[in-house]
Amino acid sequence: MKILEDYFLMLMEMNMSTNPFQEFLEKYGNDPVKFVQEVIGVDPFDYQKELLQAVNDGERRLSVRSGHGTGKSTCASWLMIWMLFTRYPIRIVVTAPSSQQLFDALFSELKSHITKLPPTLKNLLNVKSDRVELIASPSEAFISAKTSRAEQPEALAGVHASGPRASVLLVADEASAVHEKTFEAASGSMSGKNCVTLLLSNPTRTSGTFFDTQMSPKSSWWRRRWSCLDSPLVTQDFVEEMKERYGEESNAFAVRVMGDFPKTDDDTIIPYHLCESAVRREIEENPSAEITWGLDVSRFGNDHSALCKRKGNVIQDVMTWKGLDLMQLCGRVKAEYDALHPTEQPTQIFIDSIGLGAGCVDRLAELGMPAIGINVSESPSMKNNYMNLRSELWFKLKAFLENRDCKLPNDQKLISEMVSVKYSFSSNGKAKAESKDEMRKRGLSSPDRADALCLVMAHDNMIALRGGHANRWNKPLKRNLRGVL
Repeated sequence: MKILEDYFLMLMEMNMSTNPFQEFLEKYGNDPVKFVQEVIGVDPFDYQKELLQAVNDGERRLSVRSGHGTGKSTCASWLMIWMLFTRYPIRIVVTAPSSQQLFDALFSELKSHITKLPPTLKNLLNVKSDRVELIASPSEAFISAKTSRAEQPEALAGVHASGPRASVLLVADEASAVHEKTFEAASGSMSGKNCVTLLLSNPTRTSGTFFDTQMSPKSSWWRRRWSCLDSPLVTQDFVEEMKERYGEESNAFAVRVMGDFPKTDDDTIIPYHLCESAVRREIEENPSAEITWGLDVSRFGNDHSALCKRKGNVIQDVMTWKGLDLMQLCGRVKAEYDALHPTEQPTQIFIDSIGLGAGCVDRLAELGMPAIGINVSESPSMKNNYMNLRSELWFKLKAFLENRDCKLPNDQKLISEMVSVKYSFSSNGKAKAESKDEMRKRGLSSPDRADALCLVMAHDNMIALRGGHANRWNKPLKRNLRGVL
């Protein structure tokens, strides 16, 4: 910290026998709340104090969901300034999904608090449009603003500590809308013991990294919810206006006032609360219920092949494998089948027969397993309601969850995929589930687990359609398997 020491000695024109910087560190280095109160000149609210102190106490991954206007950006600004002066060398990167959010909101907030600093500290900083740096050491102590655009996820990949004592702080504002590729790019850089990640957001999306940090029961993140009802910054008039405009039970009120995730996105098929209820629900498993499996075969390198196991109204488990070729996958499924007592083996294994799945159907059938190929791009049984069979199966899954006598495993990756698939309507009023390619364009991974779960819903279709679609599914599939088997 020699550089900063010299600056303090010079600028404060103190007696050279004393060390003003050391005194500064002793007073504020482990007390961010006092720093904000005495140096910036404002008194944080209790929930803001809790966040500041958590970082000082050693929390390295923090996530805050909040309603509108609770002061989360303000608190993040204080944290950045405190760390800039007390954690040298320090690299701080702040990001947001859009340049407007980044520069008009968070970075603008940061600059406004820098102006409140005493001249002695303010004069140590060079404030630019997208960067704040320590004049004496601009490459070792800075705050940099980087928009988290999907097409440039590598922008955050280079954020890392430059030495064993160096610190890193990553602040993501409106993290619910930050592209998943951005989190993937930054994850490798934020694993050091002096690296801190702070995610802040209105909880707008029931899937993705931010959602998982808040709602996964296995999450190790320090996580909090800041409601407008608990914030002195939010007027009662605002709360009443939101209540009158949208309704107290609306998603808008939940997100913008309560700091809660929506019960469902307006255009998603499966509401989160249906999944949550099915996980928590206790039901008696019918020992004589029919057992069916669904197998979704991966088509791309980053996708997983997924096997869903269903017994009656209980979804028992969803298994995944990555990087297996067709024969290896069939071998794994066969091993799962053979390990079970005959009474616990599935009577039907529904497999998406598009692409590699076609070969899997034939191979498993050859091995004596009850494999049934389903082309999810086919016409649905209810032709007037759905664009294709995949869409119908997704809505069958929704109906399954609406049945109070059903059970899901506590699998947060599965649930995250289930609540992320959107739907739209064609010009003739038919519902269409979002395709995997469309989800990739939104920065989401393929919902392999959820698609495997949808496949076991085909069992219900076969019961309802004896002599219809079900018969077609059992017929040999017409396809060219050259190069597959």
